[in-house]
Amino acid sequence: MIRVAVFGAAGYIGGEVLRLLLGHPETEVTAAVSSRFPGKRVDSVHPNLRSATDLTFCDAEQVTECDVVLLATPHRSAMALVRQWASRTELLIDLSGDFRLRDADAYKRYYGVAHEAPELLDSFVPGIPELHRDELRTARLISVPGCMATAGLLALRPPAARRLIASRVLVDGRTGSSGSGATAGEGNLHAERSGAMRVFAPVAHRHEAEIAQHTGLDVRMTATGVEAVRGVQVVCHTELAPGADHRAVRAAYREAYSDEPFIRMVSHKRGVYRYPEPKILLGSNFCDIGHAADEGSDRLVVIAALDNLVKGGAGNAVQCLNVRMGWPESYGLSFPGLHPM
Repeated sequence: MIRVAVFGAAGYIGGEVLRLLLGHPETEVTAAVSSRFPGKRVDSVHPNLRSATDLTFCDAEQVTECDVVLLATPHRSAMALVRQWASRTELLIDLSGDFRLRDADAYKRYYGVAHEAPELLDSFVPGIPELHRDELRTARLISVPGCMATAGLLALRPPAARRLIASRVLVDGRTGSSGSGATAGEGNLHAERSGAMRVFAPVAHRHEAEIAQHTGLDVRMTATGVEAVRGVQVVCHTELAPGADHRAVRAAYREAYSDEPFIRMVSHKRGVYRYPEPKILLGSNFCDIGHAADEGSDRLVVIAALDNLVKGGAGNAVQCLNVRMGWPESYGLSFPGLHPM
């Protein structure tokens, strides 16, 4: 069994990491680290884990030897932990934003502070199995992308890689309240969030830099908080490149994703769920992608949906772990989602 320590285990992403790993046939969670709840039972914070574990939260100083470290800590705090653990463990997977961008100047622009470990930025393999599977097999440091970034880059990469679409794209992202984390502020109180469709990032959302980095596109992104608790949906507006057609776009998606275990192309002409919808993906590691074409024009709209806490975070991390260890990618990730919800 692989021994795993989870830092930031009391947060929403940390709780999902614990849920997935506790049901994983090859992992043993040996430490659930929380600076807020040391000594308390894990299931007192994550009640869905009652009877699944007897673990208690511990301080970082109590963590001894382990094979894998997963960091589900807030942005900026992961940098110090990476310095501390990078040489002490076989594999470190970071779910914060600290090592997603390879450019230190871009990090400062989008996160508002200078990066404290710029020399390590190029050492991290992006935690995107669909794009970097071969590199992940031998990685020691992995950085999992953000939730809306994952949806956006998976939606756009196939036609972008084949230069089938225009260089500029507008990504309209919508996310549930869990995307703000377990310690979100006043704006995410139920009284403020309920019934709202709040545009919280009309320009320069930090995930646009990640999508641009992985697609080579000129990405402009907006982000809106909706009333859902879980779920991300992105609607990407672009145009066909000169000489490209919609048939080539469809072929690009088939070629890129036909063998991917957690990508599903949604192509239905009728029905309630004919376009990707987060609601039926909750708890699952799937990303559903669909596109709508105006056959009489060069307009193309690509839609992607996922659970922000699973394929947009913890599930992607576990999928990367499975790839790195040579295990079936479905280990710990077989839950298909629920309907109705």
